[in-house]
Order: sequence, then structure tokens, then C-alpha cells
Amino acid sequence: MNHQFKHICVIGLGYIGLPTAATFAAHGIKVTGVDVNQHAVDMINQGKVHIVEPDLDALVKGVVEKGMLSAQTTPVEADAYIVAVPTPFKDDHEPDLKYIEVASKALAPYLSKGNLVILESTSPVGATEQMSAWLSEARPDLSFPQQEGETSDIRVAHCPERVLPGKVLLELISNDRIIGGMTEPCSAASSQLYKTFVQGGCIETNARTAEMCKLTENSFRDVNIAFANELSVICDKLNINVWELIALANRHPRVNILQPGPGVGGHCIAVDPWFIVAKTPEQARLIRTAREVNDAKPEWVIDQVKIKIAEFLQANPNKTIKDVTVACYGLAFKPDIDDFRESPALEITKKLAEQGLNVLAIEPNIDELPKKMPDNVKLVNLDQSNDADIHLVLVAHKEFYQYQHLKLNKYLLSAVNI
Repeated sequence: MNHQFKHICVIGLGYIGLPTAATFAAHGIKVTGVDVNQHAVDMINQGKVHIVEPDLDALVKGVVEKGMLSAQTTPVEADAYIVAVPTPFKDDHEPDLKYIEVASKALAPYLSKGNLVILESTSPVGATEQMSAWLSEARPDLSFPQQEGETSDIRVAHCPERVLPGKVLLELISNDRIIGGMTEPCSAASSQLYKTFVQGGCIETNARTAEMCKLTENSFRDVNIAFANELSVICDKLNINVWELIALANRHPRVNILQPGPGVGGHCIAVDPWFIVAKTPEQARLIRTAREVNDAKPEWVIDQVKIKIAEFLQANPNKTIKDVTVACYGLAFKPDIDDFRESPALEITKKLAEQGLNVLAIEPNIDELPKKMPDNVKLVNLDQSNDADIHLVLVAHKEFYQYQHLKLNKYLLSAVNI
């Protein structure tokens, strides 16, 4: 069946939802974006953005001015719905589908026969089927794939993004897109929609395999980062420069070791592996260990700061711990963005402040500190960080590469290679 997608509704206008909505709008499909954040809605309707992503501001401004993108807090009738809300986990690392459930129940009243509902949120295996069940409960007058198979009134699929923050607009278009329909017609309809702008392949599979594919990709990356992070701890113990070691080892034609850091952040790599562990705890031993290694790295970095502080106080006996100022360079979970989700840099900065230290935060991509930061954390610019006693580089923002005095400081710690 050939679907006509003239109007789509994107629910969740965050780091994935907004670029996706704007990209569809730029390719001729009218988009209504939905978000619970009234501030975000207001900014988008003014042609502005509430997140940092290269070129997104200009794209949003253009499609809003053309009337192709608007935002509001409630869904509307549309030809297709894309759910792009967060999927956090609970305290025991069990996946929490509450936002998907809320989104499903919010859009259900607007569904009509022939509609397509796509779950873009990174999700545990079975989440798409659960979303379809919630939709079915809310709309018993319509049939869904789990009831009528290929002849269902509503098409449902999981089509996860696979983009890198900082390159989202490019990779949405150029990367292959996994299309996981609950039935073959669900996949076909989803492929047709994404081919509006995707220049890579639209690879069709089933929903459960698509869900597992995204989790597998991020778990693979997490395991490789864990190797690098563990190697950095080993090298510190053996008094070896880990950056030099990795550069030498990577000269082997079949070795490609990643760069270590202060941990692993972001909504995907730091979260997705736990979704596999939660479903198969006895089998996912390596995946669990990698998560534990990466989750332990921030505490190791904090211990290194404590050692530097001890060295500083020994060299400056007239000072006490209350006199020590630590400059933390970078709060985001990766370079050149303003995304703090699961950020180890943010966690380290907060924990240092909670120990009573004076902390200067240098984060060039924000104008104010994230909420719930301790009062003894002060946001400053690079020049204002010169007087700090201990310098801790946590994120390789481009601005820090140019700041040569950092590399000359006796009390410098760098969790990243600058």
C-alpha cells in the first residue's frame, strides 16, 4: 500500500526529536511537534532552539518561517506519529517505559485508520509491542498488528536513530536507517516515510530485531570504551603514558583502541547496555562488566584529584583544604555540545563540590549551570580559571585545545587527551 504522508506529529522535541522534525519539515512534510516543556515549545514557535546542535538553529528558523514546523503541548490528527521521548532506567537499571506510555496514551485519541506510529526512542526488546498494546487498549475501535497482523488498521514500527551528537543533521540523512515493523506492511510504510530524506539505506527487519540492533551497537561501543578506560587505570598504576601507549598500539594494522575518558555519558551508550542486562542477566556477563568498569571511572578520577590536592597542600603548608580551588573543564558528556545526560564530567564536578572544595566550572556551551548544582560551583570563562589551584580537564571541547597554559600547569589532571 502506498501511503501519503502530508502531515506528521513528532512527540518529544529533544536532541533527536527536534532535528528529526525539522528535517522532515525541510523535505516538504508539514510537522507538528509536541513537547511537555512549554519553554521549548515557545522557543521553537519563535524559530529558535533550546539545545545546542550545529546548524539546527538555522534549519528550525527556516522551516518555522515557512509554516512547515510548529510546536504545541498536545498531539493533533496526522498521517504518522513519531515517538521520540526519553527511556530512562530505574534505580535497579530496569528500563522505565513511563514516557513512552504517556506519549502513547496522549496520541491514541487522534489515531485514524491507515495511520503509522513509529517508536524512535531507544528501547528494550519488546517495547514496540508494549506501545502497540497501550494504543490498542486506548482505541478498541481500531485494529493493531498484534491483533490483525498485516491487515491491521494501524501500522506500528521501531526505527531507531543512529547519530552522533554534533553531527545529527548530517547523519540523519546520510546514515542507514533500521526499519523494524511489527509486520511487513508496517516496515514498508515506515521505509516510505523515512525515504523522504534518508540517503542511506532503509534496512527492513522486525521490531524486536531493530530494538536489539540499537542496543547491540551501543553495547559494542561501551565494551570498547571500557577496555580503554580500564587500560588508563592500569597505565596509571604502571607509570605509563596511556595516550602514547594507545597511539603506538594503534599502529598495528588490526588494532583500533578507543580513547579513554572520565566515564561514559549520554542517553544511549551509558543506558542501552543495561536494557540487555535486564532482559538476560545470566547471559550478558561481558556487557555488564563493561558497564561496571565505565561507571566506576568517575570515582577513580575523583581519587586522582584527591592525590593532586594532597600534593598541593604539602607544597603549600600555609593552606588548608578549604583554600583549594579546583577548575573543572567541561560538564557535557562529550565535546562541543550542551547535553548533560548521564554525563560523568557533571557527576565528578558535583561530587568534588559536595566534598567542600571551591569549584570553578568551565563549560563554553552554556550560560548557566544545570539545576541542582551545589552552591560552591561557579560557572566561569577560561580566563577566569587561571587562578585555580588544581586543573581537571573532563571534556575535550575545542576551546580547551587552544588553551596552552593548561598543559604547563603542575597540578593538571586530564581525563581526556588534549
